[in-house]
Amino acid sequence: MISNLYHWYALRVQTRRANAAAAALRGKGFEEFLPVYSCRRRWSDREKIVELPLFPGYIFCRIDLSDRLVPVLTTPGVTGFVSAGRVPLPVAEQEIETLQRVARSGLSAVPCPYVRVGSRITLEAGPLAGLEGLVMKIDSLDRLVVSISLLQRSVAIEIDPQWARALEPLGANRLAHAAAACAAHN
Repeated sequence: MISNLYHWYALRVQTRRANAAAAALRGKGFEEFLPVYSCRRRWSDREKIVELPLFPGYIFCRIDLSDRLVPVLTTPGVTGFVSAGRVPLPVAEQEIETLQRVARSGLSAVPCPYVRVGSRITLEAGPLAGLEGLVMKIDSLDRLVVSISLLQRSVAIEIDPQWARALEPLGANRLAHAAAACAAHN
């Protein structure tokens, strides 16, 4: 059982070192989480589906800061904690639980810019029933946006519109702005 002193923290990692850093943290006995998505990449001679981090440059680790800070910071690929000054900031437990549930759901998730606009919804059906998030319409697809406030980053997951129930009214300008922000990123 994990004590109340253990919290999730976002770690900054070197470019293309997230997988190695996550494996090294796991090898040191830490609980780590590296959410990924599948993406088709094309080279001049071939095309391949690769897994990329949903939050490039970041991984998540559950630790007790008073206990084992140095082993985390000396992990190859880890450059530091996301912090305010020198104080690491914990990520909200609910946000990590939401991301872990999204990862287990099998639904298509892709990175998108962090957005503050859009309608708050709750999903009443489907594999993510009970989750709350923002909804936006992009390329005639309905997507739930899951955000990590600390990183100011978001992930968009395709959903069936019949699963969702609005928690607050949506202004047309807010939806258009949210759709434009995500479409510009893709």
